[in-house]
Amino acid sequence: VQLQASGGGLVQAGGSLRLSCAASGGTVSSYTMGWFRQAPGKEREFVATISWSGGRTYYSDSVKGRFTISRDNRKNTVDLQMNSLKPEDTAVYYCAAGRPVLSSYRNKDAYNYWGQGTQVTVSS
Repeated sequence: VQLQASGGGLVQAGGSLRLSCAASGGTVSSYTMGWFRQAPGKEREFVATISWSGGRTYYSDSVKGRFTISRDNRKNTVDLQMNSLKPEDTAVYYCAAGRPVLSSYRNKDAYNYWGQGTQVTVSS
């Protein structure tokens, strides 16, 4: 499975962006899909995840209420709608696929497939 993330860019604080992750080379309909981000000099951190059916979603405290993760298994895609962006959201955003157990969905090591990343820059 290959993942391709897109939709990043430069936006002012308070603005919105929508990231998209497209899968190819196989279906991700049975995988948990996640978004992580990595700012310069920092560890890659969990942002959001969605279960294979789309019925369960989880968010980091820092993005809860501002970001929304969704998926379309017919199109083999997962999106991240980001609203009310802040300068501290600036990072490279990565999509990932895996089958983490419930206790490890925040753990990047629980995901098997990764996209190449897309840069999000929020100016103040």
